[in-house]
Amino acid sequence: MTRYFAFLRAINVGGHVVKMDRLRQIFESLGFSGVETFIASGNVVFETTSNNVKTLERKIENALREALGYEVATFIRTQAELATIANYQPFRESDLEGVVSLNIVFLGEALNKRAKQGLMALTTDFDHLHGHGREIYWLCRTRQSESTISNAVLNKTLGMPGTVRGTNTVKRMIAKYSRSKE
Repeated sequence: MTRYFAFLRAINVGGHVVKMDRLRQIFESLGFSGVETFIASGNVVFETTSNNVKTLERKIENALREALGYEVATFIRTQAELATIANYQPFRESDLEGVVSLNIVFLGEALNKRAKQGLMALTTDFDHLHGHGREIYWLCRTRQSESTISNAVLNKTLGMPGTVRGTNTVKRMIAKYSRSKE
């Protein structure tokens, strides 16, 4: 069995309220085991024998659309991938002074050259973006509500959806699940 971390977009934001018990039931109905949610923002940990991440993402998206009545983009990472993501250092220590938030944007695909150029165009004195693999690291020196960057802006710039999580949430997840069975 492989442990996976699913990051779901549009869960408990924008009027889409989903109880975590309901979310767990949906995942369990797909035959996954060890299903747990991590805070009420669309983070689901589960185990399965399947190793085709794209197939798992589509399976989950289809089940969520059917159960909830709207599209829920799903981004899956293995435990090893999530540990690498949590430990990646995209910014210098001196860049972190005065930071209000540091986020990770999970994407379905690696950034291409055009998408990376788009990220550079979004960089401001308050927002710094760093693309690496299938993630974007977003350093924000102002409240996110005051930033010019949002999920919608990133989707339009990149031409693909993503979902944002705080680095502290990702680090807490990997710390919790690293202590349990690998």
